[in-house]
This record gives sequence, C-alpha cells and structure tokens, in this order.
Amino acid sequence: MTRRLISSGSVLETKIGYSRAIVDGDLVFVSGCTGLDYATDSLAESAAEQTRQTFRNILWALEQAGCTLKDVVRATFMVTDRADVPEILAVIGEHFHGIRPASTLMICGLVRPEMKIEIEVTARLPSA
Repeated sequence: MTRRLISSGSVLETKIGYSRAIVDGDLVFVSGCTGLDYATDSLAESAAEQTRQTFRNILWALEQAGCTLKDVVRATFMVTDRADVPEILAVIGEHFHGIRPASTLMICGLVRPEMKIEIEVTARLPSA
C-alpha cells in the first residue's frame, strides 16, 4: 500500500508534525479544516460563511488526493456554539445533500475562540 502526504504549505504542518491530508491505500483522510481563508489569512464572522470556507479548504485537499465530496464516506463536525447549529447544518446540507456520509456533530472548543466550525472527512478514492 502506498502512503502519500498532502501539504497545504502551512508552517504549522512541519512545526507540529501533521499533514493536511493523507492518502493511504484507497482511503483519503483530511485533517480538521476550519473556516480560515488561507489566501487572506482571514476568518468570516458568520457561521455560514466559515462553514462555506471550510468546505473550500476540504475540497482543495480532496482534489489534491484525486477525490471530490462525492467520495466522502465519513465526516465529523465540531461546532463551538449550539446556537450556530441550524445555520451550519444548512450549509452542510448544501454540500452533502445526496452524498449522505456517516457523520458526527460535536459541540466543543476550537483552537481560536473566533472559529465556529471545524470539519474532518474521510473519503475513498474513486478508482477503489
């Protein structure tokens, strides 16, 4: 089995020792992604916009691996404020409607207090 690391180029990946994603055999494991826009180093205020940016970050990693959202089989959603859940779920539905991966949603704290959502996914390569 082949193992391939996918890096976003973040200095934290090297410093902390993680990868944005790993392709291991026919599975793709995408590390938790937040709503941080890496191009502008900015974070939107609204939970919906942070969730949309989170999906853009996930899509980038999946594309590097040779996947799309349609290949996602598992998703974990970490939300900081229960009050944001309806807004976040609406955006998740925009992306996963019809795909319906197995999923878990947790209410928890994140690394930065202004972050509202973090999502990690597992996908299967389409050729598998």
